[in-house]
Amino acid sequence: MTPQTVAFNTLGCKLNFSETSTIGRQFAQAGFTEIPFDQPADIYVINTCSVTDFADKKCRQIVRRALRNAPDAFVIVTGCYAQLKPGEIAEIPGVDLVMGAGEKFKILDYLGDMKKLPGKGIVYASQIQTVNTFENAFSFGDRTRSFLKVQDGCDYKCTFCTIPQARGASRSNTIESILENAREIARLGGKEIILTGVNIGDFGNGTEVIEGVRPKKEALFIDLIRALDEVEGIERYRISSIEPNLLTEEIIQFVAQSKRFMPHFHIPLQSGNDELLQKMKRRYKRDLFANRVELIKQYMPDACIGVDVIVGFPGESEEKFKDSYRFLQDLDISYLHVFTYSERPNTPAFEMEDAVPMQERRARNQMLRILSEKKRAGFYRQFEGRELEVLVEQSKQEGMVTGFTKNYIKVILSEEQAKVNSLLPVLIGQFKGESTISATPLTTA
Repeated sequence: MTPQTVAFNTLGCKLNFSETSTIGRQFAQAGFTEIPFDQPADIYVINTCSVTDFADKKCRQIVRRALRNAPDAFVIVTGCYAQLKPGEIAEIPGVDLVMGAGEKFKILDYLGDMKKLPGKGIVYASQIQTVNTFENAFSFGDRTRSFLKVQDGCDYKCTFCTIPQARGASRSNTIESILENAREIARLGGKEIILTGVNIGDFGNGTEVIEGVRPKKEALFIDLIRALDEVEGIERYRISSIEPNLLTEEIIQFVAQSKRFMPHFHIPLQSGNDELLQKMKRRYKRDLFANRVELIKQYMPDACIGVDVIVGFPGESEEKFKDSYRFLQDLDISYLHVFTYSERPNTPAFEMEDAVPMQERRARNQMLRILSEKKRAGFYRQFEGRELEVLVEQSKQEGMVTGFTKNYIKVILSEEQAKVNSLLPVLIGQFKGESTISATPLTTA
């Protein structure tokens, strides 16, 4: 009997979610029915991340979980970890197929008769240098927001990062194709689009290389967002993450006066100490980062600003960590995403001396998480008693719905008060130290 059910599990970033959703639509077009991952399925597809060592271990756990649900299921592993370490994944008991970056959108072509074979899984993973095409992808699940992939790969050489090895050179979709995707998301009923990629500020790189040289960019990120701002049917756009050196004043000014782009920025800093930024081979110093934050607040005083930070990078002495902490403490930002540095083979940082003990890394992580909570609380409290608009979405809490304001404040409402996928004006309540804040609808959705 031909297998009819498929289940997906996605690790990592919004980009991975957009790609899993696209692969899911391919299976649906081929006649498969998608079911939840915790149910017995004929095929399990695991889309992996490899930003941290934990993500690698997580992959193994998920394979075991799938096989507990259905011991005879056909298990496919793809994504960044699959590109970096295909041989290791093939050795995981129960894995049948390993698909690299150049193969993951062709899974259906490699399924064969899907019989489980004894021994290790079969690997299809091209050398990353040969992966130079852009594959369209966007997520669509809850009919509220969509992650739309606009760029892939990265040409930066950050010393801690494996993503260029896992995803290849920077390359982009065309503006015309992205606009078509946005219109399709609007047709399906989506109200909000989050633009995703590995380095979206580098948008505009083509995929055609002639005699080792890529042609000059025909479009820039600013051109893309100007075009998207005119798409009817999409109420909101967010920029998922953008490098500070690529976040120009022109982009900030445009978002401030645009019709549909939200006053919400997520900017990777990684360290507030210039020596560490240099060791990481980041393309800016902290003064530039502070300038970008100041510009955002100048043009959009109510804007939400999230920041990525790594703790425990080699050579991060207590003095350097405190320097970074004080810098973050003084910044007018809204929250932090804190990552504990983990050694990644085949990166320059892997060979660096002065490793920070893991116990100290975890302690520093906790300090920054507490700082993040304080920053979020301070940001939320500014808006108590204010009238803001939220886009309502599903909640895991029974009888409740949640929603985000334009500037990314998460509110919680009774499902009797609000309709999912509606834009609803609310009165912001009192912040009580949770990740959400209560709100009262001002109209009936």
